[in-house]
Amino acid sequence: MSVVSFDGVTLFLGHTRIVHDLSLRLFDDDRVGLVGANGSGKTSLLRLIVGELEPDQGRVLKRRDCRVGLLPQELEVQGGESLLAFVRRQIPGRDELHRRLGAVEAELAAPATGADEARLSELTVELAHLHERVLGYERDYADHQALRILAGLGFVPGDEHRDLGHFSGGWRMRAVLASLLFLQPDLLLLDEPTNHLDMPTVGWLGAFLQSYRRPFVLICHDREFLNDQVNRVVSFEAEGVRQYRGNYERYVLLRQQESEVLENRAKNLARERETAQRFIDRFRYQASKARAVQSRVKALEKLDEVVTLGERDTVHFVFPPTPHTSRQVLRAEALTKGFGGPPLFADLSLSVMKGERIGVLGINGAGKTTLLRLLAGELEPDQGGVHLGQHVTRGYFAQDQRQTLDPDATVFDEVARAAAGALPRTIRSLLGGLGFSGDAVDKKIAVLSGGERARVALGRLLVAPTSLIIMDEPTNHLDLRSAERLAESLTTFDGTLIFASHNKSFVRRLATRIWNVAAHTVEVFPGTLDEYLTSSIRQLQLPEEAAFATADAGPAAAERPKGGDKERRRREAEERAHRRTVLGPIEARLSAIETEITTLEVVQAERSAALADPKTMADTKRIGELHRAFGQDAARLATLNREWEAVGTELDRARAELASGS
Repeated sequence: MSVVSFDGVTLFLGHTRIVHDLSLRLFDDDRVGLVGANGSGKTSLLRLIVGELEPDQGRVLKRRDCRVGLLPQELEVQGGESLLAFVRRQIPGRDELHRRLGAVEAELAAPATGADEARLSELTVELAHLHERVLGYERDYADHQALRILAGLGFVPGDEHRDLGHFSGGWRMRAVLASLLFLQPDLLLLDEPTNHLDMPTVGWLGAFLQSYRRPFVLICHDREFLNDQVNRVVSFEAEGVRQYRGNYERYVLLRQQESEVLENRAKNLARERETAQRFIDRFRYQASKARAVQSRVKALEKLDEVVTLGERDTVHFVFPPTPHTSRQVLRAEALTKGFGGPPLFADLSLSVMKGERIGVLGINGAGKTTLLRLLAGELEPDQGGVHLGQHVTRGYFAQDQRQTLDPDATVFDEVARAAAGALPRTIRSLLGGLGFSGDAVDKKIAVLSGGERARVALGRLLVAPTSLIIMDEPTNHLDLRSAERLAESLTTFDGTLIFASHNKSFVRRLATRIWNVAAHTVEVFPGTLDEYLTSSIRQLQLPEEAAFATADAGPAAAERPKGGDKERRRREAEERAHRRTVLGPIEARLSAIETEITTLEVVQAERSAALADPKTMADTKRIGELHRAFGQDAARLATLNREWEAVGTELDRARAELASGS
């Protein structure tokens, strides 16, 4: 049954058409990934669903009493109530229920009510009904569930009593996310939910969504996170909005196969046209060939036009070769830095060697940005120092570009300053690859969007050779394809990279070493990214949840699990082996089914093209063979799709059981 349906929807924003005659249904079992370039219309589609935008044509229909919850990219959240009260308040009808309960109890207690037996009986029945509803609320929306979600999103014991206004903007967004996860709306809409999260919390959110049993739509620039969560992709392409069954990897595969089929058909048609046109040109004026020429002309007119798949403009990154430097690129000695209270870092020493790509991870607030600013020379330490190796030049990409870009400068001037002596045409060419062409290079930094400012900051790094690049959340304002292009370019960068990111696929692709920022220091994490995430999720789920629960469960609930690093690694290895044993066979079956579906869909597309080919029409035997084969494989595809859904459900159930520890 559909939750939301788009019926012939067309939407314009200004003079730009976002969608045209869109028909789309979202179902109860949908886990939809919404993909496309920045500005293509992903957020507008979510706003159409919640009713913030009205279509210019067509209708957006929602199921009766459908509750839709939206996490936008930007949101103003006011204070004046505690964190836990804010999360509770999102539950629909709860406050009204308690108000009515109080009113009924007050009327029952009134002396006049006792004299009216009919009214007394009526109120008693209503009171019982209200108490039953309260019990239902307490069962479905118990405080311990809200506290579990708050712990998973990184809040610590005591935060639930703090005024929401005392939290930073990023933490308020986490509060909104917590309220939505607690509410469990009929349709959950998540617009870049990982932007305000750190890597451990991204891991927790991923595990939570794996066991989530209601439909959601997800916009995310992290390929791995998106791929793990969705079973359907809705993509904004140059030719319009397209839909694909499966996760993001399968969407990429199907898109590539579609493109190859269409390109081959286009090449074949081009060859046919060329052959026919040569014949026509050669024998056009020979009377003996007039009938043959006329036949070729008619055949040429009947040839189909094949439109190949287009691609929206995406940015291009090319890092220039770096100059030769010493083997040790950077050395930090006895760094101490604080901001009025206890030092964030004390007596910290680090060393970075040439060619390393270091991923800086840790919970928000641990000091990742402060560390990067110290290493980049953007912030002076209270004690100690940062020393660069011989011939080392460094560039810095800030998480908030307002810190490093001049708001009164133009796009062109801001990039030109980073490369004194670069030719104007070189700068314009580079900016064109970053999406700034024509008059766009003359825009002031102050009027740019967050994504545009990020591209200008990247342009400053691309325009001149830099042997050490330090980046703080470089993918935050990039769409998924642009984030992948940046990662791909950085894999060929021959310098040294230090970066903080919550994007799992970005970190996995680039990091050769992991620095974990925690407890006023930086430790080199000995394991893989997956081991880091497993360890981080356990810390989020066990200690904080237990501490939150002490009011109900007593002091013993807050105890941390015992065991040293060796024991921890042994447990984690056992858990990974158990996970592979349980999930491996199911994933293999699902992969085999998906491969067969993909192969058959490509074959069916080729048969469909052949059936539409005028040359086939004259071959009755060939048409019969194609129809029989098409019908047989159509039946096989229907069977495979049912198997795919069943095995996918089995895999989701197995993952949920593993996540819950059952």
